[in-house]
Amino acid sequence: MSRKKKNGGSGLTGEEWLTTYSDTITLLLTFFVLLYSMSTVNTNKFKQIASSLQSVLSGQGSNSILDFGNGQGEVPIVGETAKSSGKSGTVAKKSMYEEVARYVKENKMKDKIEVLKEPKGVVLRLKESVLFDIGKGEVKENSADVLNMISNILQKFPESHVIVEGHTDNVPISTYKYPSNWELSTARAVNVLKYFVETNKMNPDRFTAAGYGEQKPIVPNDNDGNRAKNRRVNIIIEDTTIDSEKGETK
Repeated sequence: MSRKKKNGGSGLTGEEWLTTYSDTITLLLTFFVLLYSMSTVNTNKFKQIASSLQSVLSGQGSNSILDFGNGQGEVPIVGETAKSSGKSGTVAKKSMYEEVARYVKENKMKDKIEVLKEPKGVVLRLKESVLFDIGKGEVKENSADVLNMISNILQKFPESHVIVEGHTDNVPISTYKYPSNWELSTARAVNVLKYFVETNKMNPDRFTAAGYGEQKPIVPNDNDGNRAKNRRVNIIIEDTTIDSEKGETK
């Protein structure tokens, strides 16, 4: 009875898969070295990738080395992209506020313009006396310097929508031209808007005017000083990053 010959040197050994395995490991190592050289590595997330890779190669867990963390197949090894994008609105808003505040200070207008930071953008608050005579809706001639400076500020943010708000105190007014505080506050907002559009030739599509009368006081109308504070015009420069973060366009 003849015996089977043993495999010679030219036969298959059953360990040929090691060549493919070693090539795969080499390629993966090269891939991660390349990422490391191009990025700032987040240690915790790098460990997550290494653990996931080990699980895949050992036949355990997920079938993809990208299936970890957020479950969306992303490799968040390059910096903190998701967190950075989430903070972009805050950074932009802060920059807008600081730029406006600095410009007002440099032009020595802090006594006439109060700069505020609100969720929807930056607010320029002007007292009634800066722009109007008491009970009047026409912009005073000597307020041109203030409005021209504000126009320069608005030009710095050409993509931002601008809302001009008129506010009064709670003292009733009843004249032929202004039957109530509603009409007075609206007329003031419209006349400021018209100065920007008609005198300084700004794009009218950027602007909205609103009159709130006595309905939105910032302090109680219980004395002359407080009533003077409530008689004001707000110019709101909207923050364009709010809608862009939501994937919306104006």
